[in-house]
Amino acid sequence: MEGRSEPGQLQPDDRSFHWFGQGAGAAFSVPGLILVSAFVGFAGLAKDAGLTLLQTVFMTAVVWALPAKVVLVSTILSGGSLLTAAFAVTLSSVRLMPMVVAIMPEMRTAKTRQWVLYMLSHFVAVTSWVVALERFPEVPRPARTAFYGGLGTTLLVFNMIVVAAVFLLAARLPAPVSALLIFLTPMYFLTSLWGSAREMAGRLAMVFGLILGPVFHLWVPGLDLMLAGLIGGGSAYAVHLFVRRRQKA
Repeated sequence: MEGRSEPGQLQPDDRSFHWFGQGAGAAFSVPGLILVSAFVGFAGLAKDAGLTLLQTVFMTAVVWALPAKVVLVSTILSGGSLLTAAFAVTLSSVRLMPMVVAIMPEMRTAKTRQWVLYMLSHFVAVTSWVVALERFPEVPRPARTAFYGGLGTTLLVFNMIVVAAVFLLAARLPAPVSALLIFLTPMYFLTSLWGSAREMAGRLAMVFGLILGPVFHLWVPGLDLMLAGLIGGGSAYAVHLFVRRRQKA
């Protein structure tokens, strides 16, 4: 009938700029503020490493994920080569691949262009990923690319501004405060992932990782995160399968 639309089709008021604005507004939330506080610490760390203002802001834009930037700055501080730094950042960013694989189907439609998804994948980090998946049920599927574009762009640009401002004022910020602010983000990540875990395996993996991480750090510092993730995640999945089989029996 005239005046009605198919399910999932955009309504006249569901324009792209409207949902882009909704995504931009979602960036100004508790997760977004926690991320900003962590970037305050990163700006101080980058200044201590001898980076210039332009280099620090550029790094914020092109690397984006905070842990990867911390790895890059730490490699610079340790005197590592450019190749070593690039390899370390690549390994740090591999962890984002499952997030990209999980979120892209939530935005894809039959008419979505591939280059749009490739561009939006740059914004995938834990904060934007968690916020988007929480809000997507309220967003029509055809509008989700615009929503995520607004969310990711706002987080990126706002944190570039914050990093620039803090870099210029970093001399007035005590070093312990900068370090503590950086640790706010992993604490938020942990609590958010725990709350969003849909199955027992996800929470078990986090518990096993928290236990095994310090142990492997003492035994094999260079491989601690990888081993904790592989063994902790594998063990959690094995327990999950065992429980499911027992319930079906």
